[in-house]
Amino acid sequence: MDADDKPLVWLHGQVKTPPFSPLARLEAGFLLRRLQQGEALSLPQSRPMPSIGAHCHELRIRDAEQNWRIVYRIDDDAILILAVFNKKSQTTPKLVIEICQQRLKQYERDRQE
Repeated sequence: MDADDKPLVWLHGQVKTPPFSPLARLEAGFLLRRLQQGEALSLPQSRPMPSIGAHCHELRIRDAEQNWRIVYRIDDDAILILAVFNKKSQTTPKLVIEICQQRLKQYERDRQE
């Protein structure tokens, strides 16, 4: 990691094999590395998630039979990982959105202490 790279701050989740296939795990790592280096990703790799909050997005990782999502927020000093989940429908589950919002609120509270 270069000195200018943003660290990953995992508020929840992990990317490991299993349940990710080795190929999907490599893709996730590659995309996260690009984010750390300051690259702005767009479709098809990433899409904005304003329903969760400002600067929130989801990485889209296609596995052999599953669609993985990594919900993240880009801050000035870090990339926050809010959730990692297997997406089974076209819409993001309401529970995932609510949990991500709660994690962000807790993160902000903890930073102020």
